[in-house]
Amino acid sequence: MPDSELDAYCTANQDRFVSELMDALRIPSISANPDHAGDVRRSAEFFAQSAVLAGFERAEVLETSGLPAVYAERIVDASLPTALVYGHHDVQPVDPLDEWSSPPFEPVVRDGVLYGRGAVDDKGQVWMHLKAVEAHLRVRGELPLNLKLIVEGEEESGSVHFEELIHGHRDRLAADVLVVSDTAMASPDVPSLCVGLRGLCNVEVHVHGPSSDLHSGAFGGAVANPIAALAQVLAGLHDPVSGRVMVPGFYDGVREPSAAEREQMARAPFSEAAFRAEAGGIAATVGEQGWTVNERRWARPTLEFNGIWGGYSGPGHKTIIPASAGAKISCRLVPDQVPDEVAAKVVAAVEAAAPAGVVVEALPHGGGRPVLTPLDHPAVQAAARAVAAVFGREPLLLRGGGSIPPVESFARLMGMPAVLVGLGLPDDRIHAPNEKFSLDMYAHGVRVLTRLWDELAVALRRVPVGG
Repeated sequence: MPDSELDAYCTANQDRFVSELMDALRIPSISANPDHAGDVRRSAEFFAQSAVLAGFERAEVLETSGLPAVYAERIVDASLPTALVYGHHDVQPVDPLDEWSSPPFEPVVRDGVLYGRGAVDDKGQVWMHLKAVEAHLRVRGELPLNLKLIVEGEEESGSVHFEELIHGHRDRLAADVLVVSDTAMASPDVPSLCVGLRGLCNVEVHVHGPSSDLHSGAFGGAVANPIAALAQVLAGLHDPVSGRVMVPGFYDGVREPSAAEREQMARAPFSEAAFRAEAGGIAATVGEQGWTVNERRWARPTLEFNGIWGGYSGPGHKTIIPASAGAKISCRLVPDQVPDEVAAKVVAAVEAAAPAGVVVEALPHGGGRPVLTPLDHPAVQAAARAVAAVFGREPLLLRGGGSIPPVESFARLMGMPAVLVGLGLPDDRIHAPNEKFSLDMYAHGVRVLTRLWDELAVALRRVPVGG
């Protein structure tokens, strides 16, 4: 049957698709807050039931050592290609509550936009997949490939038990390709696919000086100040002119983006003024010389300071030399950097820069590897054709600056390539008050996914499992 019949079904049922999603959004499945553990479980049960109603042959709540996930499958024929859809049903906390225009778990539609926590991140985008399966089955009777679904319950709290889930259900989760809808397009008029994500590693720094706070009049000028020492160490981690990270060996293994990738990034819409406004009204952009703002965000490694502490910060003044100070550092990584190796280099650089009179201790913390699927991979090209058929123009193939740990876990543990078909927009306010999802993008997403299954069914017959 032609795609027009799928489109007609989706259009006729769009109001119901939105209403059902709103039911999912009413469940406050905040994984970071233990008080909402019961709500996360209720959300998992709701998604499992909804998967069966959409047409998955089996669906169940999968237990972990933490909060539950959902698994569903429709196995058509073992000889057909298999796609695994990943998403998450947990959501971010809602603070500050007084900045919401409407209650975060009482979803509303205003001017063609759905507002509510989880609207786009990620309940709404998972719901697109459920409705695309429903449409395919109602119109055509069967899917053209095998489809599996895993919907995590702890993504917003670090996916701390997700690899446990992979190890425990490896055979069930096996697939030729991972499909993820948890990202955004470049703009409503410029469709895009995400083919890569940056990795991550973290380092915590502690600077120890005197055994207790000292009077700055009695000891100032003769005792090293841990805050001054920390500032000196941190300032030395970047070149103030070039913007490059000055950690020895930091750029070892960095694979620079190809000319084709840089051309795609150059075509992404970008306004310096709009970006500065989106970034909170900053006066100017900064970063590594020789790279555009988009290239710095998507394809270059970074070292950022996430938090700093030390001394007295209450009302008035307390004239002391503090006993200690500290900072948190994160590094976004690109292919082919290895998180543990980069963290070790940062630790070594920080400790080597310790000034006299203090002890500097740096502790590495876990992270994840970067992931990148080649632009010419059959799954990427299949997704590009599906997007082009709905949006009427070829999508840009871009990277994302953030990290989605399960995507890296599937790549590392199962050799599974990923294509990220996200329908969010850059201004959807994920993790912030008034999170939203354009209903036009939601409707487009369902239509894109109905076509994606047809495209993947053909494209993946030409590549080996895990290829």
